[in-house]
Amino acid sequence: MTSLDDLRQRLDLQMQQDGDWPADSPWIRAAVAAIPRDHYTPDRVWVVEGSRWARVDRGADPDRWAALVYASPGNSTIAQVRDNTSTSYVIATALVADMLDHLDLEPGHRVLELGTGTGWITALMTRRTGPDSVITLEIDAELAAAARERLDHHDVPARAENADGLAGWPAGAPYDRVVAGFAARRIPWAWIGQTRPEGLIVTPWGQGLTTLIVDEEGTSATGWVQQATSFLPDRGTITAARTWHQIRDNGPADHQRFFDRDIAQLQHSAHLLWALSVLLPDVWISAHSDARGLLVTLHDGDASWALLAAPPTGGAVAFEGGPRQLADEIEEAWDAWLRAGSPDIYSFGITVTPDQQWAWCGDPANGPWDPR
Repeated sequence: MTSLDDLRQRLDLQMQQDGDWPADSPWIRAAVAAIPRDHYTPDRVWVVEGSRWARVDRGADPDRWAALVYASPGNSTIAQVRDNTSTSYVIATALVADMLDHLDLEPGHRVLELGTGTGWITALMTRRTGPDSVITLEIDAELAAAARERLDHHDVPARAENADGLAGWPAGAPYDRVVAGFAARRIPWAWIGQTRPEGLIVTPWGQGLTTLIVDEEGTSATGWVQQATSFLPDRGTITAARTWHQIRDNGPADHQRFFDRDIAQLQHSAHLLWALSVLLPDVWISAHSDARGLLVTLHDGDASWALLAAPPTGGAVAFEGGPRQLADEIEEAWDAWLRAGSPDIYSFGITVTPDQQWAWCGDPANGPWDPR
């Protein structure tokens, strides 16, 4: 049996070897050492076994529980599953370190956190900013209560509220920093409006993590994509959208054809996935491999679905159903990205104004990016 201390030290060393500890923010490594992620991980976590979710309880299987908490720097720990959907994570240590580094926290900063989750990031930020500087919002009442209990147990002087992060928290504005732990389909203007001029907002969008800087007049926010990653969508999107299985509903496909391209890129190319998230923001893409080969599911959260299947023997086939032909739309957007020179994710940024938002490529002055 490996002790939690050993697992913490092993993860710390792996982070160092991989270059995951930000050199310009040494406080992050010290904070993670002082506030271990297992202190903010529920006693029940989840793992995928085949095609189903399996729970792992700390009391029944402490070794496996600990192994999931400290799997690797890039692995998140699934903290909640509802309706056969993962709805909360303890975010991977390497990603947390990146988020906090981009947030550029200083002592005394007032911070609004959107999506408390288990409370771990709240505790890390409070150690940096000082007491009564962090307000954290969690829409899920069960998660909010559990996080508040953990924060109180560890004497973390942060304010935790059961509230919808999409609306922000105007009573505490203006904030020096705003950080989101979920991906909003559209970045709410409330986040920019509640941030002081020249303040920072770190938020997922599409398939990337973005740092936005509010302009001097507080009339817009603009920033570059910092890294490729994916986050859970906001809770309203999760509950409003139908899943691929609900849309598919075991009925026959309306269309079937060969899909003449390497669908492995839909699993591994962060640059392509970012472009598709910009051009087709209402299409969910998910890829996984099993004994049948590589399977990519597409759906629009409403009535259209597609399955791209590449068996181990080679080739790919597209199956589609519903009013939209999503495989065709993916191909068209993919081709547009290729015609544009296959720009990588780090070539892009986002601008948000009170009335609209758009992704741009190369320079904000280039305007909305759409090579179709």
